[in-house]
Amino acid sequence: MTTATVPNVAGAIETIESHLHPEPSYDIEKHPMPSGREEIWRFSPIKVLKPLLKEGEIAEGLDWSGDVPEGVEWKTLSTEQGRELAIEPPVDRISAIAAARSAATQYLRVPAEAVIDEPIVFIGNGKGGHAAESFVAEFGPHSKATLVLRFEGSAQYACKYDFRVADGAEINLVYVNDWAGDTVHAGQISLEVGRDARVRTVHATMGGRALRIAERARYAGPGGELEQFGLYFADAGQDVEHRMFVDHNAPNTKSNVDYRGALQGKGAHSVWIGDVLIRKVALGIETYESNKNLVLTEGCQADSVPNLEIETGDIAGAGHASSTGRFDDNQLFYLMSRGITEEESRRLIVHGFFNDIIRRIGVPQIEKKLYEQVERELELVHGSTNSGDEA
Repeated sequence: MTTATVPNVAGAIETIESHLHPEPSYDIEKHPMPSGREEIWRFSPIKVLKPLLKEGEIAEGLDWSGDVPEGVEWKTLSTEQGRELAIEPPVDRISAIAAARSAATQYLRVPAEAVIDEPIVFIGNGKGGHAAESFVAEFGPHSKATLVLRFEGSAQYACKYDFRVADGAEINLVYVNDWAGDTVHAGQISLEVGRDARVRTVHATMGGRALRIAERARYAGPGGELEQFGLYFADAGQDVEHRMFVDHNAPNTKSNVDYRGALQGKGAHSVWIGDVLIRKVALGIETYESNKNLVLTEGCQADSVPNLEIETGDIAGAGHASSTGRFDDNQLFYLMSRGITEEESRRLIVHGFFNDIIRRIGVPQIEKKLYEQVERELELVHGSTNSGDEA
């Protein structure tokens, strides 16, 4: 049986700097204003994101509400304390500006051995205008919890989030972007998976004008398992961008990434960048990443770029898949041949497309809301299709 050959895996992480991996730094000057030609920015709507790319004065964060379970700690730290607890520095200009402009750091801690049966749900409400925030969450060894962060209201929101999951913990992280239509939200989410820990994340985006999130994950020891699921529905004129990076820097670790999106309306644009790095020390790892996009109307664009960077040949398995297309004609024919109308057939196909992701959330009230939102989106698609037919 192969075991770790490097006693201190965290200490063995070498910094990789390339067009895919800029040098992490809190120094904004290390992250120059993008032109849109850079590899990490070439799919992004620079003009729309411009308010978040400019330096400015200290900005307040979101208005947070929610119930804190007994034994769980929620408090405000200074920005300096937040940086000391962070997993890594910012990797792009927006997250660096978010760290610099944050008035304070929101801090959540679930103690060791704690088992929180009910989901911990917090709602962040945008008040309009600029908002910047740093957020750090720590989950103690062998703890079990589900944390739901739901975003509402209107804002130009730059953020940097860090989630540290200790050894043996079992944690679910759920992000629901239910923003108003004028919101611009961008930033960085960094996740550290401890030895033999199990982490599942679900990222759902149904609102906002533009969203650009760099989701980064790495391991603090062997045996960690990570599942990352996502769903997004891009409407006319909406930009949704998820940039995934899984750093297999420890042996015998696992990761599985599955993001699915649907697009409808002129100018709807989605971007999914999936990058997995398998380092020399990462012996016996297993990884797979997948992105599927369903184009519902004309005038949409889905960019999907999976990457695998492999530095060792001793792995259990590694692969990726990406697909973008319209409704499957065979599925439509099958359903319609059994007396189901075309409209209902399309609705069933889209629900089936998203159902495998939504059911993994494990929070009934959130699942119910997402099903309802998908249904509302489908009503918009059907309405626009009818209008086009009548014309």
